[in-house]
Order: sequence, then C-alpha cells, then structure tokens
Amino acid sequence: MKKVIIVTLAVSILISGLFANGQTDDGRKSIGIAMPETHVARWVTDGEALKANAEAMGYKAEVAFGDADQTKQNKQISDFITKGVDLIVVASINTGVNTALAEAAAEGIEIISYDRLLMDSADFNYYITFNLKKVGELQGKSIVDALDLDNSSEVKYISLFAGSPTDNNAYFFYDGAMEVLNPYITSGKLEVVGPYPVTSADKDNFNRIATEGWRAELAKERMENLLSGDAEEFVLDAVLAPNDPVGRAIIEACSNDSKYDTTAKLPIVTGQDGELATVQYIRDEKQHMTVFKDSRLLAKATIQLADSILRNTAIDVPGTVKTEFDTNLKMVETYLLTPILVTKENYEEVIIESGYYTADQIK
Repeated sequence: MKKVIIVTLAVSILISGLFANGQTDDGRKSIGIAMPETHVARWVTDGEALKANAEAMGYKAEVAFGDADQTKQNKQISDFITKGVDLIVVASINTGVNTALAEAAAEGIEIISYDRLLMDSADFNYYITFNLKKVGELQGKSIVDALDLDNSSEVKYISLFAGSPTDNNAYFFYDGAMEVLNPYITSGKLEVVGPYPVTSADKDNFNRIATEGWRAELAKERMENLLSGDAEEFVLDAVLAPNDPVGRAIIEACSNDSKYDTTAKLPIVTGQDGELATVQYIRDEKQHMTVFKDSRLLAKATIQLADSILRNTAIDVPGTVKTEFDTNLKMVETYLLTPILVTKENYEEVIIESGYYTADQIK
C-alpha cells in the first residue's frame, strides 16, 4: 500500500511540474482567458471564440468570467498562474486587475490586453482591439445622416450617454462620436438636452452621462429621469448610446413614455456589438444602428498574436493595423481591427450572410 501511495504522489508531483513549466500532461502549451462578465452577451461569445481558436491551434485553453467583480477575476487569474499557463488573455473590469497582472508578469507569463486596454500597468506588452475611435465616429455619423443635419434647418434635440467610467474604451467611443457631433452642436443644428461634456476630458460631466459597469438597468433609470426631467418639454430626435444593451434600455424607457410610444416616434438610438436582440430591434426599426465588431475575427487575430508570442516568431496578425497605445506607464504594441456600421439596409448582408447569426435566430 505504501508503494502505491508513493507512486501516486510521484505522478502527481510530475504532472504539477509539467503545468508549472507551462506544459500540459500531453505536452501542449496553455492559454488562460479572463473575460469580465456575462451580462453583456458579447463577452460570452468572445470567450467561447477565443477558447475554440486556441484549441484549434493546438493549445490547451480555459475561459473564466469575472461577473463584473474584479476581486473574482483576480482570483481567476491567480488560478491560471497556479496552473502554469504560458499566456493569459485579459479583458478586465477595472484597474484593480493590476495586482494580478504583476503577479503573472513576475512568473514570466505573457499577457495580451483584450479589447479593453489595461490602464496604469507596465506588466504587459500587447493589446488587441477594434478601432475604438472609429466606433464612435460611426455612431456620430449615423446620427448626422439619419437626421439629415447637413440639409435640415430645423433644430434637432439629442441626449448623450457614455459607457463605464472604469473602462478606458468608453472615452475613445465618446470622443470619436463627439468629434462628429460637436460641429453641429456648435452651429445650433443640434441642441443637447441634459449634461454635455464636449469631450471625455470634462470628467465631471462625463461621469454624469456615464453608465457604471455598462449596466443597462442604470441606463434605463437615467433615461427615465431625463424624460421626466430635462427632456420633459422636448421630443428627443436622437440619443447617443454607447453599446447595444444601453441602447435597448433607452428605447425601452422611451417606449413607456407617451411621446415615444410607437417606432415612428422613437429617437434615433445608436449602439455597438451587434447583439442579437439589437439586430432584431434594427430590423423592426426600433433602433437605428449598431457597430458590428465581429468577435470571431478578433478572437482569431488574438490567438494568432498569442501563437506568434509563444513560438517567439515574427508577429503576423492579418487584418489588423499595428500601432501603439499608452497605458499611462508605457507604450504597448497594439493591433486594431476595423468595425462595421450596421443598419436596416445592410444587416442581412453583414450579420446573416457572414454566418454570425442565422435568419431563424433573428426572426
């Protein structure tokens, strides 16, 4: 019996050693995937796509969702470190992740900042995302075009929403949109109802329009307060919404107001992520647009980047533009994919024909 125990213990130690050296029991290298939450559907899709791409390229992969709790995500990252992963893909919740990043870096584990830039950290070298500013520009331009602001002499009314103040991406989205919209506000063609940060640098007003944690219920509550407050005497022509769940929440709040109780009366509402429910809203003319960021392409590009890093070869990520982003502590190598504007006119081509959703799903 003692011999069996000794042999079992020896095997356990050997396997643990293999993981600690970044090798699984079958010799494959491993990738940990830390996603921030599940209440925004795209993170579930992203996590699954990253795992599938990693496994297709021969890596062992595990995905964990932080449930919008940075303490929980840090524990998940620590677990990846304990398991001896070679690389971790991280989309964080807030800068509280930095202690976990430092722990991973100290173990020599490579880190890819995924979609959300890991701010105030010097413990990673790579960032991959879509062109964030372009996302906002597409949102802003869609409002300009839908309201025909270049030709209209009638003043149009708009309210502004932004993403989570703990997500650095939210600032890029907002500033991209406002670069398009500000000239129309300055000229008097657009009038802002409610707080108006000209740019995200106006932190006080930005925080007044921000949506903590990208929580749709918070956006709905704020929209309801606007409708009974600042916007009570106005019929809004547009609402700048940072993403799809926030956009749908705004539409729901408007739909419960007698001034906006039909699709014909709803304001132009923006979004991003191409969520199924939003594509259905676009089809039904409840929501004007979304910005489609094909997570299949981002996941594939991320694992291609990870593969180059792990094999220590020249980095080649097809379909991306290489640049640099500043974490406030260092410049990191950045790879940008191109987002796509989706409206009722092209959703079938962009969403269905590409196979992202089927026609039956959108029914």
